[in-house]
Amino acid sequence: MRDFIRFCLRVFFYIFKTRCVIQFNLKNLPAKGVYVSNHVSYLDPVLLFAFLPGNPVFALNGHLYRQRLIRFLMKSADTILFNPIEPGDIKNLITKVDSGRLCVIFAEGRVTEDGGLMKIYEAPGLLADKSKAPIIPVWISGPQYGYFSKTKGKLPHRPLPKMKITIGKPRAFKLKDELRRQRDHISNEVYMILREMCFEVNYNPNISLFAQLMKTAKIHSKYNFIKRPKFVEDIARQPNSYKDILIKSFVLGRYFKKCTTHEEAVALLIPNSIAAVCTFFGLIAYERIPVMLNFSVGAQNMLSMCKTACVKKVITSLKFIKTAKMESVVEILEANGIEVIYLESLAKKITLCNKIGAFLRYKIKRVPHKDGGNKKAVILFTSGSEGAPKAVVLSHANIISNIKQISALETINITDTVFNALPMFHSFGLTVGTIFPLLEGAKLFLYPSPLHYRIISEIVYEIGATIMFGTDTFFRGYGKIAHPFDFHNIRFMFGGAEAIKPDTRNMWMERLGIRVMEAYGATECSPVISANNRIFNRFGSIGKLLPAIKYKIEPVDGIEKGGELVVKGPNIMLGYIMSENPGVLVPLDGGWYHTGDVVDIDEIGFVYIKDRIKRFAKIGGEMVSLNAVQEMVCKAYEWMGADFQYGVVSVPHESKGEQIVLVSNNKQVSQNVLHDYIKNNGMSELFLPRVILYRDSLPVFATGKMDNVSLKKIVLDELSQNIAAQ
Repeated sequence: MRDFIRFCLRVFFYIFKTRCVIQFNLKNLPAKGVYVSNHVSYLDPVLLFAFLPGNPVFALNGHLYRQRLIRFLMKSADTILFNPIEPGDIKNLITKVDSGRLCVIFAEGRVTEDGGLMKIYEAPGLLADKSKAPIIPVWISGPQYGYFSKTKGKLPHRPLPKMKITIGKPRAFKLKDELRRQRDHISNEVYMILREMCFEVNYNPNISLFAQLMKTAKIHSKYNFIKRPKFVEDIARQPNSYKDILIKSFVLGRYFKKCTTHEEAVALLIPNSIAAVCTFFGLIAYERIPVMLNFSVGAQNMLSMCKTACVKKVITSLKFIKTAKMESVVEILEANGIEVIYLESLAKKITLCNKIGAFLRYKIKRVPHKDGGNKKAVILFTSGSEGAPKAVVLSHANIISNIKQISALETINITDTVFNALPMFHSFGLTVGTIFPLLEGAKLFLYPSPLHYRIISEIVYEIGATIMFGTDTFFRGYGKIAHPFDFHNIRFMFGGAEAIKPDTRNMWMERLGIRVMEAYGATECSPVISANNRIFNRFGSIGKLLPAIKYKIEPVDGIEKGGELVVKGPNIMLGYIMSENPGVLVPLDGGWYHTGDVVDIDEIGFVYIKDRIKRFAKIGGEMVSLNAVQEMVCKAYEWMGADFQYGVVSVPHESKGEQIVLVSNNKQVSQNVLHDYIKNNGMSELFLPRVILYRDSLPVFATGKMDNVSLKKIVLDELSQNIAAQ
């Protein structure tokens, strides 16, 4: 009878678009094991009863066991009432599994309220460990959009959502001795398994960014036949729906398709705005590659970026150029044969036929290029050790994988409003601040500059923002000037690009009552590599590595504990384009990216940064090449000959994160001369050393190369002595 009922249920669910995927050969199904599943609706136990192989015991929490419909549909199933914090119930389950049975347990203990993972109990881990049975992860997706879920108002509900059950490979579960003494970490081990399943199920490596946007719009663009919610807004205060964004993207994409070639690199010189979003997706829709120009680095560096990426056209806004007083930049670009296109002029060329054509493409959900995969999606820039801007090429799969990795960490939905003031020319601002909320169905407010502390605090209060991303420098500025109620709606906020200082974290916690969580990444990694979240968080760490990221710790001379973090995964870039070889992609060796950071990883996976190998300084979240600064100083004083030494290091700074210190045996070096040289050569003001120290000689290796590690120790000692003397 049980098998007949299961067969009828399978047929019923199959008719209504339910599919089951088993990732292993059923011949390898263990005799005893623990099915651990997420919990998205009251329908979950019935779905699992119909599709799970074997004859498992269902451990049902009270909220499920009390449902008459569930008990009726599962009348022939072996079910028991289970309380995850009751030792007696856990012992009973261990006995059943030890007898050679499979067991089904919902690790969250209750139905999720936002579609993502919630608190995980340690019961599944204890059950698997004590009975020496493998964990078989199960991921249910789809029912959260149905009427049997608890996500009403957060996710769009429909009568017959497509449902999918994915059964992962059995995984041996053996607790480390350290974890046996810390039972609160047992749940984290189970959480990590389910988080990996979440990523595996939701990540499609072949879809393009524009196709993913269209897919999200199909799910979230309407709540009923009339209501069409607005998702994106900027300082113009004219909110746009997914329909508006897609139609504008089609219009712009079709225009640039006619005046560019396939996979041509087209630069964007636009601040955070709806126009920037539509231009970005318009280019991607027709397989043009957006090149995000960093307009804070000076004209010469921007020109170098264009040459490196072989850019022939730059898209910008006349209003932005005038407001930012960047007319000289445009002149330099045009003088070097680069065409500058203004969106204001382009708007006059858009005809009614163009708009109608874009509307029809939206209505039929036509995606020009559905396949993304390892095709180039965007080009960003990061400073290279040689000083010239270095292009980082990210694929569609890189960006989408990182978004799905982040969504496995924190779930966002229509009830969230993401405030993003991080510029889109930074990977953090582009992927996390802009594309992540767009592809996950959350509202997005774009602000053009993160430096307007008072204005930003007021806007966050006005729009009721629930999520913020930023750097320590910006958070410090907001926290000092804001009213304690300005950020009262904030659900969580992540800091990246530089370390979050204890003072900043304490200020937000004590003054504003908000916990600032730290994330870590690099442009080359799209960008997030690891992060804390509300489920596991350790102050001082950069969290745990995201799903699907492999890592190695390579030893570093002079460092006893830890080593350089080397990572590999679907979010790691396609490669670099070097300034000396424009347009030529240089892939990473074996796909492994050397972060240049010395880290230590504890017994439960939290990562701690100990030091940095690479020659960079992080000033207010901006990466500045110390070698480039050193080269600038040498050129500024090359008229004095080559007998002098110049060493550049970075040291901590209480407000900017780090500051640059120049050490030289040339006593004629001064900030005024260096400032004039930087200004006359169109360089960034960030290149100016804030402290200059003089020494008769600088430490070098036997090879004559500068010993920067020893130099930094000398600088720190001298600066601490100067502070003590004051």
